[in-house]
Amino acid sequence: MRETDLYPAIKKYLEKQGYEVKAEVNDCDVVAVREGEPPVIIELKLSLSMPLLIQAVDRQSLTDSVYVAIPKPAGKSANSLWKRNRRGLIKLCRRLGIGLITVDLKKTPGRATEVHCDPAPYAPRKNKRRSGRLLKEFSQRVGDPNLGGTNKTKIITSYRQDALRCLSFIDQKGAVRLKEIREQTQVDRAGGILQKDHYGWFTRVDRGIYDLTPVGKTALQTFSNAIAQL
Repeated sequence: MRETDLYPAIKKYLEKQGYEVKAEVNDCDVVAVREGEPPVIIELKLSLSMPLLIQAVDRQSLTDSVYVAIPKPAGKSANSLWKRNRRGLIKLCRRLGIGLITVDLKKTPGRATEVHCDPAPYAPRKNKRRSGRLLKEFSQRVGDPNLGGTNKTKIITSYRQDALRCLSFIDQKGAVRLKEIREQTQVDRAGGILQKDHYGWFTRVDRGIYDLTPVGKTALQTFSNAIAQL
């Protein structure tokens, strides 16, 4: 496959809309002009990549109407970056104000193009609910127990910290009533933590009375540093 294989479909698509289309004009892969309007520039590549996006952003100094065009993944390439992150990549192009086109090379040029987004100013809608959850988690978490970046260690969330408070208290007292755990640890959600037992640390030995499982006793060692910070 070559970048030039994309050109017939892109040219046909633009000509249907009344554009005059020419290739390789002043380093631009495709330039389309319609009377009384700014030019449209399309950069052709075999995959969506950072160099392609940088190139497209550079073309925005020439016109606001800039697109990138890539082949529609098929066969062995179906697990490509585009295929795995389609929605996120479309959102990224929108955020940059860049249009995005895929070309299905198995179809005839007149039916091969799919426009996923057009160039336009982008103002993302804020998700107040998610933002609220973010700030709530930040404020409830004690200290900074995690390392930024992907790693193999368990993330210490505020929920896990509350579970560790319960874990540590039961370790000190032995089998104990839920009411006492809630009062002494000041963990309001202690009931849900022990009853759902998300981590497998707790066991109910009688009505309203909880003790530690073997997994819970192991967790005391695994999370000893996190418990000490609490």
